[in-house]
Amino acid sequence: MSIAFTFPGQGSQAVGMGKALAENFAEAKAVFDEVDEALGEKLSSIIWDGPEETLTLTANAQPALMAVSIAVLRVLESKGVSLQDKVSFVAGHSLGEYSALCAAGTFSLSDTARLLRVRGNAMQKAVPAGEGAMAAIIGLEHEDVEAICAEASKQGPVQIANDNGGGQLVISGAKAPVEVAAALATAKGAKRALMLPVSAPFHSALMEPAAAAMREALARVTKRDPVVPLIANVRAAPVTSADEIAALLVEQVTGQVRWRETVQWFGENDVTTLYEIGAGKVLTGLARRINKDISGVAVGTPEDIDAAVAALNA
Repeated sequence: MSIAFTFPGQGSQAVGMGKALAENFAEAKAVFDEVDEALGEKLSSIIWDGPEETLTLTANAQPALMAVSIAVLRVLESKGVSLQDKVSFVAGHSLGEYSALCAAGTFSLSDTARLLRVRGNAMQKAVPAGEGAMAAIIGLEHEDVEAICAEASKQGPVQIANDNGGGQLVISGAKAPVEVAAALATAKGAKRALMLPVSAPFHSALMEPAAAAMREALARVTKRDPVVPLIANVRAAPVTSADEIAALLVEQVTGQVRWRETVQWFGENDVTTLYEIGAGKVLTGLARRINKDISGVAVGTPEDIDAAVAALNA
């Protein structure tokens, strides 16, 4: 019986997130100050005061969500929760993988903030606005959606971007084939096929320019082996080598976030509790749908921290 820390991805952001942490804990305030300094701007003001459309920009949302996650982690550590001693594995959803790696010591906080700013900008610039698209397909199995993407790809690139579990898959690619795939999914019995209001086709082959940018950025940064294994997005299996992790982070830009398989892997390897460290409760909800035997605990507010510390130090 063991626990894992998971770290949320884009979509979990909300104006005001982490503000109560910074007001109540010096360790949390120090995280936001360091991220501001690393980026050369007051990202913390955007996080706490908005406007929402500025926070939601990919280049802001990614380092912002990471900052909140690490702020929570630093407060837990200040209360005697050692990641190395208490946690068996870490994992993060898309950008959350960087938060997980910062938590596990692979990257410094400042480097993680800068990497995510590069990643956000590169993903935004990779495809001209309006040329890419993403859609959520609800109620079909992975292999069904894979077959639909194969059929629609006659129109252009389209692939599964996220396998979130609970019958929720996200597809990504060029606009026309994504629309064709969404229509095919509806025809083949999907409960819903929704075009998503996103600014770029994340986790698709069209992100190759962003993958190249991350290859370059990751080559320049100091990397250490994580203190606990990372369950990597594109592999849904543990990785412990910093160099291998860097290669997988490049692959992740154009590859599939295999979250359903990640949670299944936890269940098959004696992980009984997933603590979601940071903003929102998205991953906690997904875990419940994927494996009812794993309990999910969201830790993002001062109140959540008190309860988590009591449980983790029990």
